[in-house]
Amino acid sequence: MIKTSALSKTFPGGVAAVRGVDLAVEAGEIVGFLGPNGAGKTTTMRMLTTLVRPTGGTATVAGHDLLTDPRGVRRRVGYVSQSGGIDLSNPVGEELELHAMLYGMRPAEARERVAGVLGRFGLTELRDRPGGALSGGQRRRFDLAFGLVHDPVLLFLDEPTTGLDPQSRAALWDHIRGLRDGFGLTVFLTTHYLDEADALADRLFIIDGGVIVAQGTPAELKGGTGTLDDVFLSITGRSLRDDPPGSLGSPGSPDSSGTDGESVTDRSLRDDPPGSPGSPETNGGRRAAHLAGGER
Repeated sequence: MIKTSALSKTFPGGVAAVRGVDLAVEAGEIVGFLGPNGAGKTTTMRMLTTLVRPTGGTATVAGHDLLTDPRGVRRRVGYVSQSGGIDLSNPVGEELELHAMLYGMRPAEARERVAGVLGRFGLTELRDRPGGALSGGQRRRFDLAFGLVHDPVLLFLDEPTTGLDPQSRAALWDHIRGLRDGFGLTVFLTTHYLDEADALADRLFIIDGGVIVAQGTPAELKGGTGTLDDVFLSITGRSLRDDPPGSLGSPGSPDSSGTDGESVTDRSLRDDPPGSPGSPETNGGRRAAHLAGGER
């Protein structure tokens, strides 16, 4: 599903964010992509989703060459960014139908597809609400709906549970597992929550210094002793880091953020009331939150 060889990216000014990444992801896997700040994690995901053009190496994503057929890649993948992309002023159901039509669906087909994906995530009753009237957990489920409405074979999730309470986080885990188990979808996700990576991922890749430094199943990496946190720190070290100036994850960029993990105590889905302290606002801008088939 994903095959890269020596994939690299050097930004203007000589910032080598990714120095040669080799990945092999099979169909039907949930793969966790881990790394400290400045490791090249965000840049690699942006390259794989065609949002940043590589400066070296090769890659095939969802059966299409990343360099020669980026439009083919975009039509076969879904991408949900950390910040989301729901318009806060428009009814989310209408926006989702418009998004489906950007992929070439006729209005009747778009309505049918939207009805199906909203039903899958328990969002049907919320389709007429504007994005600003939704809680954080509800918005995150709509973000998933946007990423899936065109029926991709591969879904990229960037920090999918950042800012969610433990119940919403655990429920989203179940939705992600269901995409693999019920629909055969391949999921490629980044997260700073190592318990999330341990619980969700079939395999893990750890990137540091722009290269893959470890890979394997969570059990293989832990080796029967310690936690994934212990393994991660032993591989990447304990020193605090900043993203290199000019890179995608550097301070001030849209992808610069950080939160602390929470333990999951209950799986019932509860949403914070809109406007409450637990209901994080999104930027409302689409940026590159949802990919459509057209060239950018």
